[in-house]
Amino acid sequence: MFSSRALTSAARIAAPRTPIAARVAATRAYAQAAAPSSSNTKPPVALFGIDGTYASALYTAAAKTNALDSAAKSLESLSTVFKKDAKLATVLSAPTLSVSDKQQIIAELQKHLGQDKEGVVKNLLETLAHNNRLGALEGVVEKFSQLMSAYRGEVELTVTSAAPLDNRTLSRLESAVSKSQYVSQGQKLKVVPKVNPDIRGGLIVEIGDRTIDLSVSAKMAKMNKLLKDTL
Repeated sequence: MFSSRALTSAARIAAPRTPIAARVAATRAYAQAAAPSSSNTKPPVALFGIDGTYASALYTAAAKTNALDSAAKSLESLSTVFKKDAKLATVLSAPTLSVSDKQQIIAELQKHLGQDKEGVVKNLLETLAHNNRLGALEGVVEKFSQLMSAYRGEVELTVTSAAPLDNRTLSRLESAVSKSQYVSQGQKLKVVPKVNPDIRGGLIVEIGDRTIDLSVSAKMAKMNKLLKDTL
C-alpha cells in the first residue's frame, strides 16, 4: 500500500498541475514512486508524461506487494467503464469538482475495482483526486496496460477504426501481424482495438514505434495538400 509520505514526496516531482458521469456530474501526491528496493519492482519500460509517471508509480507499488495481477484486472475494469461512459473523461477533467464530488467519484469507481489487493488502485484514485488529476485517470489506465504488456512479454497492436471492428477482422489482423518482423519469437501479440470516428474510415495500425495510417482522413489530407500545392 502507498504510504502518505511516499506519495507526498512523489508529487513534488510531478509536472505542473492542471486543473462519474450522470450520477456525479449535477493531494496527497503520487507522481513518481520511490526507488524500488529490488529490480523486479521496477517498471519494465520507461514512460513519460503525467499519466506515465502515475502508471509507473502504481506498477512499482503493486509489484512490491505482489498485487500486479489484481491491479491490472481493476484497471481493465476501469477501462471498460471509460468505453461505456463517453462523458466520464469530461466529468473527471472538470476544474470545478468539489471535495464531495471527488469522494463520490472515488466511491463510484471503486464499485468496479473487484479485488483490489492491498488497496493500491484505491490509493491511486484518492491521490489523483487530492492532486486534482482525476482527468489523467484514463491515460494512467492505458499506460499501466502498456507496462503490464511489457511485463508479460506482449507486443501491443493498436488498431483504430471509425467504427468497432468485428472479431473476424481483428483476428485476421492479429494473424497477419503475428507473422511479421515486428513480433519476435516468444512474444505474445495483444490486440487493442480503438474507435475514433474522426478518421472517417479505414484503419490506423500501431505496433511498437511503427504507425501505418490507412485512414480516410489521412488520404483526404494528402489529397487536399496535393490540390493546394498544384493550384
